[in-house]
Amino acid sequence: MTADARPVRDFPFPAPRQLGLEPLFAELRDREPVSRVRLPHGGEAWLVTRYADIRTVLGDPRFSRAATQHPDAPRIQPDPAGEGLLMSLDPPAHTRLRRTVAGVFTMRRVDELRPAAGRVAGELLAAMADAGPPADLVASFALPLPVTVICDLLGVPTEDRDRLRGWSDTLLSTTACTPAETASAARAMADYFTALAALRRREPTDDLLGTLVRESPLTVAEVVLLARDLLIAGHETTASQIADCAWLLLQRPDDMARLRARPELVPAAVEELLRFVPLGSGGFRARVATEEVELGGVRIRPGETVFAPTAAANRDPAVFSAPDRLDVARHPNPHLAFGHGVHHCLGAQLARMEVGVALGALLDRFPRLRLAVGESDVEWRTGMQVRGPRTLPVRW
Repeated sequence: MTADARPVRDFPFPAPRQLGLEPLFAELRDREPVSRVRLPHGGEAWLVTRYADIRTVLGDPRFSRAATQHPDAPRIQPDPAGEGLLMSLDPPAHTRLRRTVAGVFTMRRVDELRPAAGRVAGELLAAMADAGPPADLVASFALPLPVTVICDLLGVPTEDRDRLRGWSDTLLSTTACTPAETASAARAMADYFTALAALRRREPTDDLLGTLVRESPLTVAEVVLLARDLLIAGHETTASQIADCAWLLLQRPDDMARLRARPELVPAAVEELLRFVPLGSGGFRARVATEEVELGGVRIRPGETVFAPTAAANRDPAVFSAPDRLDVARHPNPHLAFGHGVHHCLGAQLARMEVGVALGALLDRFPRLRLAVGESDVEWRTGMQVRGPRTLPVRW
């Protein structure tokens, strides 16, 4: 079947309230698993909604990530490069760049960071307890924990972190900021990391930025873009995940009690929460076919763009039993929350560790944790690539 025979829907689909998944994903998975969509920029593309097809698009070398950077390619954001340097490349350029920092994010290195993350979590929760309820779990805990970890890893001075977070928020917007504001934030962050890299060259340090400047074969421009991407991915998305996971558990006191009683279940709970939470708005996994490929009986021609939302894959009943039910002990759990293939999230192990540390510490410190407002009174972020509560008032 060709594109001409199919209806075209506007994409991204309207996001449901809070952390609901777009219901149209399930409908399309059942009756039109390869469908046509119209993007805010660049025209029409294909959308796949079945786990197997999404995994193919993300892992098959016949689908290019670099080709999505063409100014006429269908996309959600105004800027084709809005998803970062690593996500804009194919092998071998991608392989060369990723190899320079991959060692920092291995399971062994992340385990070495765990005690420091635990100390930060403990200090933040102690400060919350001292200040007394109510507290905003986002501002007091979910945001500063990953900000501290990634900034310490990169070597960003404490006094600069608020500025960087503001720029990061702007760069992650879809409709919340204008293209001019996004471009201004990109320039400001690039100028900042250019200056910091120059300082690290004059005054060497052992942090990641200092090591990249001193030892890697990367150009200054590559170091700057990589530092920007690591900062954004290392704090903004993880902070949203921590807040989203806390929100879900606050709706499920039985699950919270189970995890407190059996903390050994926390790693499995983290995987399930990662599967269940539709962190992005569903469409930020785009690829362009470089040759003809058949997906679900549909012929994808060379040059056509395909969107492969992992949130849809993670609710596919062909892979997950009762996929719309949160099961903190689910096993096995082959979710695609961190993507698949060569662009599998570089910081996946770091994110897993931080979410696990955050939830474990939170459940242990506050056994009577609960929302301080009604569910409908929680304010949610809008117009952003990542979903989550803007504030999360809690008591204990």
